[in-house]
Amino acid sequence: MWTTQRRSANANKKTFKTSVKPGWYYFGRKMDTADFEWMMWFSTFREHILFALSGHVLFAKICSMLAPQYRSLVYMVYGLLAVWTSMGWTYITLILSHCILLYSISLVKIRWLCFVTGLCTLATFKCEPFVSWQAGFVEGDFELRHVLFYGGCGFTIMRCMSFALENCERKDGNYNILELLKYNFYLPFFYFGPIMTFDKFYVQANKSDLTRKERELWNISLQGLIHLGVVIVVDVLFHFMYILTIPTDMKLLKHLSDWALVGLAYFNLVYDWVKAAVMFGVINTVSKLDHLDPPRPPKCITMLYVFAETHFDRGINDWLCKYVYDYLGGKHENVVEELVATLCTFGVTILWLGPCEVVLFWAFFNCFGLNFELWTAKLFSMEPFASFEMAMSEAMSRRIRAIFNTFNFWCIVLFNVLALNSLDFAKLVAKRLLLKGFPITTIIVMFMTYCLIQVIKERERRQALIDDPDPLPPAPPPNAATSPTGAPAAPAAAQPVADPSKEKAE
Repeated sequence: MWTTQRRSANANKKTFKTSVKPGWYYFGRKMDTADFEWMMWFSTFREHILFALSGHVLFAKICSMLAPQYRSLVYMVYGLLAVWTSMGWTYITLILSHCILLYSISLVKIRWLCFVTGLCTLATFKCEPFVSWQAGFVEGDFELRHVLFYGGCGFTIMRCMSFALENCERKDGNYNILELLKYNFYLPFFYFGPIMTFDKFYVQANKSDLTRKERELWNISLQGLIHLGVVIVVDVLFHFMYILTIPTDMKLLKHLSDWALVGLAYFNLVYDWVKAAVMFGVINTVSKLDHLDPPRPPKCITMLYVFAETHFDRGINDWLCKYVYDYLGGKHENVVEELVATLCTFGVTILWLGPCEVVLFWAFFNCFGLNFELWTAKLFSMEPFASFEMAMSEAMSRRIRAIFNTFNFWCIVLFNVLALNSLDFAKLVAKRLLLKGFPITTIIVMFMTYCLIQVIKERERRQALIDDPDPLPPAPPPNAATSPTGAPAAPAAAQPVADPSKEKAE
């Protein structure tokens, strides 16, 4: 037993040695380097990424000034040259073969066939021996080879599927294969996303009017400066708070207090949201300079209290909603249709992320949470619950809903911590929060979360009233107050009037 503990301690020390490396030499601080994606973007290969994106912006601006009608073609040519320079011509051949395959299938205009072909093609990058065979098409041996190979191929398949499905919906003729190549080889989206569905890209990349709204350039510049500021703040935090490395040391985690452990789990999710917002934000800033309207950054994890809005990549989320979830689920009112839609959606997501134990657990819990929300809504829309809620005031109704949303919030946190860290870490946090920390830690954390959700709901209610104000009631007709005989009309039977602010808030 002592030998096992010693080996575990040595393994934990080895984890810290590999993840925590020298950082600020003059301050004597070491840096948390556990997140490969962040280090790749903003430390190890930032010069290469900055050079490639700067070249794209420069050539795109020149083309927009001289020949705006050919700008999408210039985007494609620059993207092809950049991919060829970084990965080699054999990799270009592999990508083109997948594009040609899915384009050929799209000409048949059979939706399910396009979908099955795309999923089968995507599966070839998740299982052997297809992965090794296709990886042999990449020339050279450099650190980014693995990331660029899977990123470029995976996003290519998803974009080709979007193109094929949109071509099936087109009534007159087919899209040109050149449009698919323009769409796929747009460099800012090629390796790292986000995914923009073909119908949106086609309209925006081919529009002739390139005039900008008032202060649009100023807003784009401000957005870029904000992202730069966030990168600096995260870099500072990595030298003082090792929130990514600590969850890998289970021996250390067992000595942390309940508050520290719960806070660590929450800040891991906040960091992942910040990373997604910044990485996609940098790419989105470049695409906005090209007069595109890319997918928005993901919704902040602190603002999430329903599973229906939980996502860290809005591009993938929009893709799944458009082609799977909304297509199969319809209005999302029927329980059976919703179950089929969510199962298919998370099935595609599992294939996209790569089937493994952690992904399967994450998909199961999130699929259950999404369906459980609909089951609960259906249950409470029936009698006698519906009458009870109508008899309540708006404030009381919102308080009761906030209680349920409080537990929902921590389910979302725990289910996603499972995917970001490990199953053992998620189990430890759940045990401390719900069992070992009960009642003090549990009640205090839930009460603070309840207050947070009340603030979020109030903010959303006010924003809804601003975005869609209630219309004024129509003026009564001039003779409505008297009957045809001139006598005062009898008062109409009282009708129950729903509170519009209550309906809008919900």
